[in-house]
Amino acid sequence: MREVLKDLLEAVAGGHTVGLGTVVRTFRSAPRPAGASMMVDADGRAVGSVSGGCVEGALYELATAVVEDGSPVLQRYGITDNDAFEVGLTCGGIMDVFVEPVSLATFPELQGVADDVAADRPVAVVTVIEHPDPAWLGRHLVVRPDGFEGTLGSARADHAVSDDSQGLLAAGRNTTLMYGPDGERRGDGMRVFVASFAPQPRMLVFGAIDFAAAVARQGSFLGYRVTVCDARAVFATKARFPVADEVVVEWPHRYLQAQLDAGQVDPRTVVCVLTHDPKFDVPLLEVALRHDLAYVGAMGSRNTHDDRLGRLREAGLTEAELSRLSSPIGLDLGSRTPEETAVSIAAEIISLRWGGKGTRLSHMDVRIHHEPLVDGAHGDPAVDSKVP
Repeated sequence: MREVLKDLLEAVAGGHTVGLGTVVRTFRSAPRPAGASMMVDADGRAVGSVSGGCVEGALYELATAVVEDGSPVLQRYGITDNDAFEVGLTCGGIMDVFVEPVSLATFPELQGVADDVAADRPVAVVTVIEHPDPAWLGRHLVVRPDGFEGTLGSARADHAVSDDSQGLLAAGRNTTLMYGPDGERRGDGMRVFVASFAPQPRMLVFGAIDFAAAVARQGSFLGYRVTVCDARAVFATKARFPVADEVVVEWPHRYLQAQLDAGQVDPRTVVCVLTHDPKFDVPLLEVALRHDLAYVGAMGSRNTHDDRLGRLREAGLTEAELSRLSSPIGLDLGSRTPEETAVSIAAEIISLRWGGKGTRLSHMDVRIHHEPLVDGAHGDPAVDSKVP
């Protein structure tokens, strides 16, 4: 929806109803990702694209009909459809497109979403795309880091979906989620699409070693944009780190400082220092620990850690700044291989993000999801507090 948001807002603010089609799910080689949108305004003008031209003609007709009828439609386009060649989706992919009428009446929270997007504030829009009760279709829930606005149809559904959307929003991901008709997490019948408007968080991995390759894979899996940085060109190559979004040859502290100066690092950024070499990691940690980052972890033995702390104190870092350092890096999982160590690092990052303690859930009798969303207009947290 981001690419059509300006035109959508102008049309809706003018009192018009717009037909909006959004890709909510893709299979195989679909041409556009989930979240791609196309709108048809009151003048018959089409803005945006869901397939790069393959199904836009058919979608235009459907969006126009939805505006006239007032009822949302979930439509699948793909090579296996009877009309696949007619609409032109011959790439072998399949996509589900949710088409809805959007107006001030159906989406009164749209202006607030647009304001958040313009200010680069994280916000997610949840839309009911499938439900046994047609009255629920097209309802929206706007999720922010500190709460939610609107309703899907019940307080239970609102709290369950908003809780689950937090992780997607933090990662800047779009996806569909399945629930029972009243938001039961182990049920089915209700499907919602979560569109996250947030820059993808970054993971900066310093030290082009075998552990870094495993950490980069974990970071990518968790939804981070991963950068691997090392001053040694012979080791910092794309061939050694194919999963990384970027591989940079530069002294680590210089690269991090440049990224900070350019505004490319924010409080969601995680930093993994795997060099365990004082000439690299001490100058780097001097920079990292003096800024507001989500996580700063450094690899090394306890002797290395003690030596590192001494050098950082000599460099003038305060005890408060040193307390931000996770070293030795990772949770105690008994890890030995690079892959197992990467899992322990990822587990520590997740634990610090959501306030988890790393305790086995089977040994606990408390709410699984930490910091439940409670909105003043919606009352208590979700009922099923121990359902994952």
